[in-house]
Amino acid sequence: MDKKFLTPKKQHPLIKVWNNYPELLKNENTMLSVPSIESIIGEVFAPGRFYHYIINFADSTIYNHHEDILKIHGLSKYPAHLKEIIDLIHPDDIEFVMEAERMCMAKMIEIDASDRLSELKFSYCFRMKTFKGNYELFHHQSLHTFRDENGRVLQAINIHTNIEHITHQNSYTVLISGINGREDFHQMQWKKDDKIAEPIPVKFTKREVEIITYIAKGYSAIKISERLNISEETVRTHRKNILRKANCKNCSELIKMAFEWGYL
Repeated sequence: MDKKFLTPKKQHPLIKVWNNYPELLKNENTMLSVPSIESIIGEVFAPGRFYHYIINFADSTIYNHHEDILKIHGLSKYPAHLKEIIDLIHPDDIEFVMEAERMCMAKMIEIDASDRLSELKFSYCFRMKTFKGNYELFHHQSLHTFRDENGRVLQAINIHTNIEHITHQNSYTVLISGINGREDFHQMQWKKDDKIAEPIPVKFTKREVEIITYIAKGYSAIKISERLNISEETVRTHRKNILRKANCKNCSELIKMAFEWGYL
C-alpha cells in the first residue's frame, strides 16, 4: 500500500491517553499488514449507515477506509490521521471520548486482559459532524486486530454507525463485551459535570444482553438459537421477558432503549 500519511506536529490529548498505557498499546513505529475486515465485521452490528477504518497505534495513522466515510461526513478525501476523525467529533463530547478510552484502558488492566484484548470489543456513543453540517449521534465500536508477542495492541478496526434515526440521547455509557464466544461484559458509566448519571432503569442478565445484541443485528430466533446453542423456544421466551422488562412493544423500541441505556 503506497500512501503518504500526514502526522500532526502537535499530539492530540486523546492520543496521549493511549500513550499512558504502553503495557497495552504499542507506541513504536511498526508497519502492519491490512487485516481481513470481512472476517471481523460479523462481530459488530450496524443498524444504520456506517463505515470502518483501520488505526495503527504506532503512529495513529488510519487507512483502508470504507468509502461511505466520505459520504457520511461530506469529506473530499480520505482522512490519513486519527486527528482528522477526532476533529469531526462534537467539541462538547471530546472530554467524554477521552475519558471513555481511559476507562477502557484502566478496566483492561484491572481485569488483567492484556492477553485477550483481541477477544474484546469497546463501544460507546458520541456526536459527529455530518455532510449536512450538523452533529448527529454515532455509535463507536472498536475491535483489536493485531498484537505483538507481548500482547500489546498494534492495530484496531473502528466502526462508526449513525444512530440518529434511533435515538438522540447519549447514555454516556462505556461497554466492553466479549466476542468470538467470550462472555465478558463490563458496563461503565461516565460522571458528567461531576454528577452521577441516572441509574439504568432496567438490569438485564448477560444472556439477555447477548440476545439483545443479536436482535439488533437482525438475527431471527432460529439463528440466535444456533449461535448460542440453545433452543428456539428458549430464545423466544428470553425475547418475551426482555420486552416485558423493558416495557417495549416491539424489537424496534427495544433497540432504541438498549442504545439509550448503554447496552449496545
